[in-house]
Amino acid sequence: MFKNTKHNLKKLETLFGEMAYTIRYEKGHFQSGYCIVEDRNVIVINKFFEVDGRINVLLEILGKIPVDEAIFSEASAKLYKLLMKLDAEDKQDAADD
Repeated sequence: MFKNTKHNLKKLETLFGEMAYTIRYEKGHFQSGYCIVEDRNVIVINKFFEVDGRINVLLEILGKIPVDEAIFSEASAKLYKLLMKLDAEDKQDAADD
């Protein structure tokens, strides 16, 4: 299980950092609560989101962008595999319903 804590948010931010993405928390009018500037690898997240919202947005983005697992440190690779496993399980549970 992946809990929505500040510690886990930091782990996710590190994961994105290793993928060469910059995460910024700013005020803005985002339909989905975030914006991705793809040609600059910048992710802008609504700064008013609490830890839960920030983690959920980062997990949603992680599922949408291409990832080369070879770039990750050992800890980040382990986290990424866990997150992908949990995502697959969630999708399977949704398909079973």
